[in-house]
Amino acid sequence: MIADDSDAIRLVLRDLLGIGKHSVIAEAINGDEAVDMYFKTGPDLLLLDLAMPKKDGLTVLKEIMEKDSDAKVVLITASDDQKIINQCLEIGAISAISKPFDFNIVIKQINDSLAN
Repeated sequence: MIADDSDAIRLVLRDLLGIGKHSVIAEAINGDEAVDMYFKTGPDLLLLDLAMPKKDGLTVLKEIMEKDSDAKVVLITASDDQKIINQCLEIGAISAISKPFDFNIVIKQINDSLAN
């Protein structure tokens, strides 16, 4: 599942997931949709942007982890706020990928996250 308010980023991530032989079962353009779609679809992995409308990624992560402590969430962020990124990692995010991202790193992170 992809949660990002940018159409372009969602398109790139969808393509990268396809290259890695993974499918996208849901997409969300804001934090409210991200939480709703996560629990409706039960994805194996959530690629989550930190800066989204309605609810930010930190709030989304907290809500998901409260109900599903086994959730696999990878942050995709343009933020360089290491304090927030570290807080997300402490809450349960697997890793954080910085925008603009290297396609090979994204594919590796996705594959590694799904393998664990």
